[in-house]
Formats: sequence, C-alpha cells, structure tokens
Amino acid sequence: MVVNIKSMGLFGMDAFPVSVETDVSSGISAFEIVGLPDASIKEARDRVRSAIRNCGFEFPTKRIVVNLAPADVKKVGAFYDLPILVSLLLSTGAISSELSDSVFIGEVSLAGELRSVNGVLPMAIATKELGCKNFYVPAMNAREGAVVQGINVIPIKNVSELVMHLRGKKTIRPAEPVRPEQLPRISSLDFSDVKGQFEAKRALEIAAGGGHNILLIGSPGTGKSMLAKRMPTIIPDMTFEEMIETSKIHSVAGTMPHDTSLICERPFRSPHHTVSPAGLTGGGSIPHPGEISLAHNGVLFLDELPEFSRNAMEILRQPIEDGQVTISRVNATLTYPCSIMLIAAMNPCPCGYYGHPSRECTCSKKAVSQYLAKVSGPLLDRLDIHVEVPPVEFNDISSLEKAESSEEIKKRIDKVRKIQNERFKGTGITCNARITAAILNEVCPLDDTAKNIMQRSFDSMGLSARAYDRILKVARTIADMDDSEVIKRDHIFEAIQYRSLDKKYWS
Repeated sequence: MVVNIKSMGLFGMDAFPVSVETDVSSGISAFEIVGLPDASIKEARDRVRSAIRNCGFEFPTKRIVVNLAPADVKKVGAFYDLPILVSLLLSTGAISSELSDSVFIGEVSLAGELRSVNGVLPMAIATKELGCKNFYVPAMNAREGAVVQGINVIPIKNVSELVMHLRGKKTIRPAEPVRPEQLPRISSLDFSDVKGQFEAKRALEIAAGGGHNILLIGSPGTGKSMLAKRMPTIIPDMTFEEMIETSKIHSVAGTMPHDTSLICERPFRSPHHTVSPAGLTGGGSIPHPGEISLAHNGVLFLDELPEFSRNAMEILRQPIEDGQVTISRVNATLTYPCSIMLIAAMNPCPCGYYGHPSRECTCSKKAVSQYLAKVSGPLLDRLDIHVEVPPVEFNDISSLEKAESSEEIKKRIDKVRKIQNERFKGTGITCNARITAAILNEVCPLDDTAKNIMQRSFDSMGLSARAYDRILKVARTIADMDDSEVIKRDHIFEAIQYRSLDKKYWS
C-alpha cells in the first residue's frame, strides 16, 4: 500500500507542493529515498529511523521506498523528515488519521524533537493556495506560519506529541493568528541624539521623503554612520504587503529571529567592506538571497565605500536601477527583489582629513585621487544626493538643547509620501525615486525660471541623462515637501546643489 503525505518545497522565494509517497513492501530490509533529494534529505533515513525507535514505535524491517514528487525537481533541505516519518507511522498502523487536507514540514532530531526550518512563511502561503486546512510545523516556526489567515498552523514540539494529537488523545491547539497591529515596533535610535549637522539631516529627510539614494562624504567622527543608522526611524512604516514580501526573503534566507512572525520594521543591512560580490547579490549552487535582497524595502548602508572591492561596488549598479537581482547558476536561475534605499558613506581621502578646516591632510594629491577613483563614475551617477558632512561645532555638541526627534521628522515624511501615493495611484510606482522615464516630464513640471536654471546647469556641469533625471526626481520631492505642484527656482537649485560634490572631489 502506498501512503501519500503532502509537504512543501522551496524554489527561491516561492514554495511548491511536494507529495511524499511511501511504499512499505516485503523483501530485503532497505530504506531508499528517490525524487532528486540532496544529501540532507538522504540523511533523513537515519534521523527518521532513530526518532521512530526512540519514541517507542516499531520501525518496519521491510523494503521502504520514499518518492518525493514531482521527481524532476531538485529537493533541498531537512523539512521532509516529518512527512516521511508520518508516512511510515501510517504505513505501520501506528496512526490511522485522514490527512488529505494536511501539510507537514519539519526537521526531526534523533530523539524525536522537532527543529525549526527555513521558509515557513512562503510554505504557509502555498498551503492556503493549495486548499489545505492544517499546516503542521515545528513549534519554533508556528508564529511565522500563523501570519497567514485561513489555515490552522499546528505547532509540534516532538513526535510523541504529534502522535497523541493524530490519535485524538491530546489535541494541540493551533497557533493564534498574528495581526500586524499586534507586532511591536521599537527602536532605541533617534535623530534627537544627533547634535548639529542640519544640512546632512535636511538631505537625509529629502532622501527618505522620495526614497532616494544618498552619499555622505566627511572626515572621521563627523557622524556619518550615526546619521545613516537612524534612517529607518524616519522612513514611512511598511504596508502589510511589504512586511510579507520582506519576511519571505528573510524566512528563505534563515535570518528570521526565533519567535518572530513578521519583519515589521524596515530592514537595515550594513555589510562589512570585505563582503564578496556573491555576498551582496546572493549565491550558492541553489542561489540564496544576498545583502541587497535582505535589505529589500529598507536601507542598505555601505560604510567606507572605497574600501569595498571594485567588483562588489560595480555589481550594485544594475540592481539599484532595476529593483531586482537575477542570479544564474547551473542548477537554477532565480530572481530576488531588492527595492532598497542605498546610503553610502566615505572619507574624502585615505587619512580622512582632506578639506578639513582645522586638521591637515597627510595624503599626497596622487593618493587622494587614487582613493576617490575607487568609486566609479557610473556608480556615483546612481546616487541621487551627494552631501558633505562637516566636523561638528563645539557649540552644537555641547548644547543641552534637544534636537528634533525622529517622530517629528517622520510626520513630515509621511505627509510627503501621502502626496506621492495619491499621485502614483494605480501605476505601481511607490515613491519619487521610482518615477519611470515615460511619465517623468509629466509629473515633474518646471516653471520657466527653474527650466532655465536646469538648462544652464546641464551644460556647465556636463551632466549625464541619468543625472538629469535624478535631479528632477529630487527636485520633485523637495517641491512636495514645499506643497508645490510645480518645481520652482529654489527647488531645482537645492536639487542641483546635491549633485555638486562630485565636481569638487572627482573633477
């Protein structure tokens, strides 16, 4: 008799149904798993055998064949332990429940304990789409699965508990459904901690208001990292759809904190400058998400930008433009989303004090030029706002006056984003930084004065077409902050000012 238990597999961010078919027949004792399993699945034979025996059940000494269908798709991961174990218990008569509307996933220890697995959220979504009512998962993954409404997420601690439940002797209550409004949003960081730096704060507010990429240049200790780390506190809250999409990426990557149901705060990723290109974009034989995808719907902060390898920096160019990254390998080609706000910070020279008002730079002109040349023109062109972060004045840093809080700044940004949401309703565009070329001139009208200024600046500064577009998008955000439908003289002047540092340092 063939027993069929439903389970799930993962391909990138999406889950697909897998049928665990088990046949126990007479013959020489053997235990085979077929259906393109990887090494971790083949090792399930020993884990399942030990778990069944250590939980007090009889393991059949017969010929056992387990098929993971569809057989032409590679299966990866240890989450097939539980469905294989359940299918064997059904085959031996240890349990006799009707399980056609149930899906099982989970890694089983030798003692029969259930261990957490990756990718539970996309699997829970796929379970609902499959029309199944019950989703059996390790207890540590239950809160993550309970985000999906309309299915019973059954938390399992060990095999004995599961058998008692399936026999009807001790019912396990489904995990309580999780609502986004129940999730805590707590941050210990606040812009009120930053003294002075009013120009840099203004630039960051504009960047947050329109979702623009930004470059911070300044000497060591001026507060570049401090400012960047507080950026998530002023960006508008994520929608439920953004929470789901972001959580799916972290679930697949295995970076979801334990007992966490959803990523409800915008991610902030700050990889070290030794990160490899594959670490940024993702990689592996079956590609996993990299840092730019883990920062999806949030902030990717690259501190000490020139210290990153040339390949790592240049590999960012296309994902920044497209909002997604495609990774091709022999085994699979996967696309992960990476709609991010990029914040880069750097010193102006190797010693850090080129252009400092009171400290002398010890670098030669050639050393300064070589250091700045590590950041290529095409990458610099994709950073909408360039802002210099000067040393903090003594009067500012010693002042007892509390600076403006993140909450106050965020209110203004929420107002600006509301204007953009109304403007781009039904277009799929989320903010000014994502304005497409097709509607750029339509949504960024300039008055005559602003148009003349833009024309003169384009010719005198030798701007590229991409730089022109990005200046218009930044000016659109500044105009929104000023409650102006038309981009005026002051708006375009300020936007152009944020593109002038490349002429100062990279000329």
